[in-house]
Amino acid sequence: MNEIIVSKLMRESFAPYGDVIETEGAENFEINNGSTIRFHDMANVQILGQNVRTLINIFRGDQKIFPLEIGMMERHPFGSQAFIPMQGRPFLVVVSRDVDGVPSKPEAFLAKGDQGVNYAANTWHHPLLSLEPDSDFLVVDRGGDGDNLEEYFFDQTYLIKQVLPVE
Repeated sequence: MNEIIVSKLMRESFAPYGDVIETEGAENFEINNGSTIRFHDMANVQILGQNVRTLINIFRGDQKIFPLEIGMMERHPFGSQAFIPMQGRPFLVVVSRDVDGVPSKPEAFLAKGDQGVNYAANTWHHPLLSLEPDSDFLVVDRGGDGDNLEEYFFDQTYLIKQVLPVE
């Protein structure tokens, strides 16, 4: 098996796959007569096609146990998909670059509990990887006409042996 090393989730390293949603370093300004700070334009929500709409969902993930085998990836050709943890819990993000219509070797990032991600449309990613039991995520994605899910199963699985704590 090929091992995947988990990196800290950062805007710059995740940029080829989409957006990191976090307040640190984000554009912000006061609203509501100074009683609220607005962190502005956090992600590029994409909904492509006809007869479409933006969905807001809650996904509840079960805890993943390590070592963890990564044997498949998925992508959504007609829309982005954002995952924002609701309980301040860290989670694992696994993505791949597209090479001739299939995912390359996955990359893994550890998201802190105050970070979310927005996978750009057509970005290969692994389904939700919670690190704690019954972890809830606000998910923003696309609904409507068209098949917006493509899955790919690797001939050979990849292995994440462990996840070290984020600083």
